[in-house]
Amino acid sequence: MNVLLIYPEFPDTFWSFKHALKFIRKKASSPPLGLLTVAAMLPPEWTKRLIDVNVTKLAKEHLAWADCVLISGMIVQRQSARRIITRCKEVGVKVVAGGPLFTSEYEQFEEADHFVLNEAEVTLPPFLADLEQGRARRVYTTSEFADIRKTPVPLWELADLDRYATMSIQFSRGCPYNCDFCNVTALFGHRPRIKSARQIVAELDRLYDLGWRGGVFFVDDNFIGNKKSLKTELLPALIEWQKEKGGMPFHTEVSINLADDEELMQMMAEAGFGTVFIGIETPDEDSLTECSKNQNRGRDLVQDVKRIQRAGLQVQGGFIVGFDNDTPSIFQRQIDFIQKSGIVTAMVGLLQAPPGTRLYERLKQEGRLLSLMSGDNVDGTMNFIPKMNLDTLREGYKNILQHIYSPEHYYQRVKTFLREYKPPKIKAQLDFAHVLEYIMAFFRSIYHLGIVGQERVHYWKLLFWTLFRRPQLFPLAITLAIYGHHFRKVCELHVL
Repeated sequence: MNVLLIYPEFPDTFWSFKHALKFIRKKASSPPLGLLTVAAMLPPEWTKRLIDVNVTKLAKEHLAWADCVLISGMIVQRQSARRIITRCKEVGVKVVAGGPLFTSEYEQFEEADHFVLNEAEVTLPPFLADLEQGRARRVYTTSEFADIRKTPVPLWELADLDRYATMSIQFSRGCPYNCDFCNVTALFGHRPRIKSARQIVAELDRLYDLGWRGGVFFVDDNFIGNKKSLKTELLPALIEWQKEKGGMPFHTEVSINLADDEELMQMMAEAGFGTVFIGIETPDEDSLTECSKNQNRGRDLVQDVKRIQRAGLQVQGGFIVGFDNDTPSIFQRQIDFIQKSGIVTAMVGLLQAPPGTRLYERLKQEGRLLSLMSGDNVDGTMNFIPKMNLDTLREGYKNILQHIYSPEHYYQRVKTFLREYKPPKIKAQLDFAHVLEYIMAFFRSIYHLGIVGQERVHYWKLLFWTLFRRPQLFPLAITLAIYGHHFRKVCELHVL
C-alpha cells in the first residue's frame, strides 16, 4: 500500500517563526513528530511518503500515487486540514485522520473516512487489524494511556531535514498540574509517563546519524514533571551523550518550580539545555487562583525567572489576559512584569477555552461559550464572553503588544536578559554548512534590521553594547534581534 502522510499548513503565528526562518533560509521550524512516529508504527512493507505542506506543495501527482492519506495536526491548522481533506476526497483517496485537532473535534470533519484518535500507540493497532480484514470502523478512540516505553523511533528519514530549523523529540507525556484552561491533562493525563534514557539516546543517535547537528526541542508539556527520573536517568545519559557527540543544543517546556532546584538547573545546562518555555500566565494572584495555576502562586516570579536565567537557561514565557478576575490594571502589570523579568520571547494571548478543559465546561454551563477556539495564541480572538468589557480587553491587549514589541522596549528587554544570562559551558559543534548559514543570517540581519528596518538605531546599539559588554553572547543577540522582527510582523498582522 502507498501511504501519504500529510501535515497541514501552520498559519503565520507567534510560534511559526516564518519571518525569522527567512534569515536562515528554512521553510519550517520542525518536522511533524507525531506523523513521523505514526509512520514508524505502520506495516514495514507499506511504502510511505511525507508531505509537509509547510515545506512542500501538495501536488496532484502525490494524491495520484497514494492509496491512502494519513493526516494529523493541531487546532491552529484546522483550515488547512479542511482544504487538504476536500482535495483528497475530490480524487477519491481514502483519508485517515488523527492527532490533537481531530481528537478534539472530529465531528467537524464529515469528509474523512476514518478517525484514529487519542494516542496512536493504543488506537492504531486495532485500526490496522480491522483495515486488513476489510472491516475498519469510522472512529477509534480510547481512554487508555499508552506505555510510551514501547514507542518506536520516528522515521525522520521521510523528512527533508535541511528544510527545518530544529528537530523535535518527546521524553514524557502528561503533567502533574491541573490548570483549568489547559487541555494537556485531558489528552494525556496527570501522571507523567516517560521513555527510558536508552530510548532518548537512540532517537538522538538516529538524528545524528542522519547528519543533524542543530537544535532539538523536547516537546514535553512539562519536562520536569518527573524530577527523580531526570536526575537519576535521563540527564546523566544526556550529559554523557553530549561529551561523546559534541554540543547539540536542547530546549523544552517546564514549570516555574524549576527555579527551586539548583541541582536540576545545573544538570539541565550541563546536558545542553539552553532555553525553557514557562507558563507564567499572569502576575495577578487572584487570576492564578481562578485558573488553578497553584504552582505559580505565592512566589516572586520575577526573581524566579532571573534565577533560571543565571543558571544558563533562557526563559521564554507565556502570558494570558482575559481571566474573570482581571481588571484594567492587568495590562500595565503584564507590561511591567515582562520588561522587568527580561523575558524576551513573551507570548501574550487572550484567554481561550479548549474543548475538554474545566474552563470550557464551566463557561458552557454559564452560557458564555461562543465558538470553537482558533488555536492561535496571539490572534486577538476569544471563544467566550469575558467578564471585562470586550472593547476594553481588546484595547488593553493591543497596548501590551504595542509596548513590548516596539523596537525601543524589545531591545531594552534583550539587554535586561543578556545582563543576567550566564551561558552554559556546552558549545555547539557546528559543521561548515551551519556556520555559513549563521554568517549569512547575520548579514541579512544587517540589511533588514540595521539598514531598512524601523529598529535600525536600536539594532546597532544592541550589537555594539553586546560586543563590548557580553561578546560571547553576540550570536544570541543577533538571534533575538531576528526573533523581534518576526514577533512584530505577527503582531502587526493579527492585532495591531
